[in-house]
Amino acid sequence: MSGLSTHVLDTALGRPAAGVAVTLAIQKANSWQEVARAKTDADGRVAALLEDGALERGATYRLHFEVGTTFFPYVDVVFTVRDDRHHHVPLILSPFGYSTYRGS
Repeated sequence: MSGLSTHVLDTALGRPAAGVAVTLAIQKANSWQEVARAKTDADGRVAALLEDGALERGATYRLHFEVGTTFFPYVDVVFTVRDDRHHHVPLILSPFGYSTYRGS
């Protein structure tokens, strides 16, 4: 099992996105169960949304970012844990788009 961190960057302002509410949920049958909740720090990071050992291998998770200041009021990133390495999921925002990837 692995842990999870995230980082939100605002490319329109050229700086980290501080104070973004982030919620993590796990998929159970046909619904989502909240696992953790946090806000990004001044550097746009949530260093340990889940500690190492907390993500379940084979489980599907949803990261929900409340980014209301852009065209998108929120961004959901859904991923499946395939290995036991630490998972880092950055979110890069611009006024009319976003991207994400599995970081290190």
